Amino acid sequence: MHFSKIDLRSGYHQLRLKEQDISKTAFRTRYGYYEFLVMPFGLTNAPAVFMDLMNRVFHEFLDNVAFLGHIVSAEGITMDPAKVEAITKCPRPTSVTEVRSFLGLAGYYRRFVKGFSRLALPLTKLMRKGEKFVWNKERENSFEELKQHLVSAPVLTLPSGSGGFQIY
Repeated sequence: MHFSKIDLRSGYHQLRLKEQDISKTAFRTRYGYYEFLVMPFGLTNAPAVFMDLMNRVFHEFLDNVAFLGHIVSAEGITMDPAKVEAITKCPRPTSVTEVRSFLGLAGYYRRFVKGFSRLALPLTKLMRKGEKFVWNKERENSFEELKQHLVSAPVLTLPSGSGGFQIY
């Protein structure tokens, strides 16, 4: 299994066409007839050909990929260690804005935490309109428990198909 992320400027234009395929890309303008010598965007097979080349070129270098705050590998999906470190260093919120910020970060990784909504409820209640900011034991426990669940989050894997599934 291979994963990758890459952004090549005009990536298809880096692929030279076979001589017998050049005429298939011909088009006409008021200035004359033109043919592509490189792969243009819009060809039916262009994405598949491009991805095949990228897989062959980078095959040995892509054991895991950091993508949108996650680490994707053959084992599954985990949280980015940099984000885990940010969560562990997150101080206790002292305002509604800080609670909102923490819940935003934590909420991005909610699929790693079973019962996330239940755990976050005491903090979520602080964001209700008209609610006074009072940091009590229940909210402290919620904050610490969420942090603990996030820093010890499991690896999410694809279902194996054997056995039952638990959906939450």
